[in-house]
Amino acid sequence: MSTFTLRFRGAASSLGADGRRALLDRGTVDDDVLRDTVAATIEVVRREGDVALKALVREYDKANLKRLDVPRERWTAALDALDPKVRTAMERAARNIERAHRAFLPVATEVETEPGVVVGRRPDPLGSVGVYAPGGRAAYPSSVLMGAIPARVAGVREVIICSPPGTSGSPSDVVLAACAVAGVDKVFALGGAGAIAAMAFGTASVPRVDRIVGPGNAWVTEAKLQVAKVCAIDSPAGPSELLVIADSSADPAQVARELLAQAEHDPRACVVAVAIGDDVAERIEERLAMMVGGYDRDAIIRQALRANGAVVSVPSIEEAVAFSNAYAPEHLLIAVADADVVLSRVRNAGTVFVGESSSVSFGDYMTGANHTLLTNGLARSYSGLSTSDFIRWTTYQRVTRDAAARLADDVGAFADAERLDGHAKAARAWATRGGS
Repeated sequence: MSTFTLRFRGAASSLGADGRRALLDRGTVDDDVLRDTVAATIEVVRREGDVALKALVREYDKANLKRLDVPRERWTAALDALDPKVRTAMERAARNIERAHRAFLPVATEVETEPGVVVGRRPDPLGSVGVYAPGGRAAYPSSVLMGAIPARVAGVREVIICSPPGTSGSPSDVVLAACAVAGVDKVFALGGAGAIAAMAFGTASVPRVDRIVGPGNAWVTEAKLQVAKVCAIDSPAGPSELLVIADSSADPAQVARELLAQAEHDPRACVVAVAIGDDVAERIEERLAMMVGGYDRDAIIRQALRANGAVVSVPSIEEAVAFSNAYAPEHLLIAVADADVVLSRVRNAGTVFVGESSSVSFGDYMTGANHTLLTNGLARSYSGLSTSDFIRWTTYQRVTRDAAARLADDVGAFADAERLDGHAKAARAWATRGGS
C-alpha cells in the first residue's frame, strides 16, 4: 500500500467548528498580488489591444505570433488527423450535448394577469459569446464542446474560442479538432487573463463578446470577475470538486476511483467521501491507500488529497445529505442503495450522479449534461452552464384601452403614495380614454 495524507479523516461530528469551516469555506484565498497583476493585464490589453496580447503570448507561452487567430484550415486538418477512436468519442459527445441542451431550451411564456393585461417573456439569443478552453497542465477539448454547442443550440450568432498556444503558436490539435466538431466561428491562440480581457473589451483582431464562459485557473477566474462589470460571465469557478455519499452497498474501490479521478485535475482539487458508518469509511480509506501511486498524475493527486481531501463518517443518510447540502459540491455522486430517494433531498450541487454506475467521468465527457459547473460552495446560488446562459429575456406587456381605463385609478393612487405626480397623471389620463 502507498502512503498518503488526507486533510480530514474520522467522524464528521469530530471535525469541530474550525474543521467544518475549513471544509466548507474553500474559496480561492484572497491574493493581492494575483488581483493586482490581473488588473494590470486587463488594463494593458484594453489600452494596447493586439500589441499587448502578442507580448503576453511571448512572455507566458514562449511563442511569437504573427496573427492571433488560428486559420480554419488548421482546425480542419487537426480533425482529419485525429485518432479515429478519439474522433468517434468526440462526435458522440457532441451529439449528446446537443440533444440534452436542445431539450433544455427556454421557451416563451405569456400570461393574462387580468382581462386585457398580458405580460410575456421571450428568450432571445445573445449576439456573440466567448468560450475559454484551458491549456496549461492539460488540454480540454471537452470544454470547447460544453461551451460552444449549447451556445449554438441557443442560436448565438457568433461563437469564438480562446485557448492558450503551445510553443508552436497554436492550441493543441485535439482542442482545434473540437472547435471543428463544435462548429465555432473563430479560434484565437490566447490564454490567461489577457484572453478574458480581449473578449470583454475587444481588439482589432478579437471581437468583443456579450458573455464569457468556460473554466480556467485562478488568473482566468479573477479576470472574469474583474471584467464582469462590462461583460456577463457564466460564474466564478475554481478547481474541481467531488463529494461522494456512500453506504455499505457501494463498492469502496469504485468510490476511491471516483475520488482519485477528480483529484488528478489540480493540486487544489477538493474530494470528499461521506460514508454512512465508520466501517464504510475505513474500507474507502484502505482502497485509496492501495490505489494511490498507480496514476500518471500521482504527484497532483497526493497534493490534492493532502490539501483538500477528506473521508468522514456519519451515522445516517439524513446527516450525509445535510452535510452535502452545506458543502454544496460541484459534483455529487450518490452511491447508496436508494439513490433516487436521496436525490429528492439534494438541494445544493452543481450536478448529481445518481447511483454508483453513474460515474462522474461519464458526465465529464459523454452523457450530454454540462460539465462547466460551480465550485467553492457556489452551487447554493448558481446553476451549471446551460442554454439559459446564452439567452437574455425580453419582457413585454400589452394593455388594451379598456384595461387601461380600469387600471388608471389604482395606479394613480399608487403613484400618489410614492409622490410621483408624473406617473399619476400618465395613468389617470386613461380613465376617460377607455374603449377599444
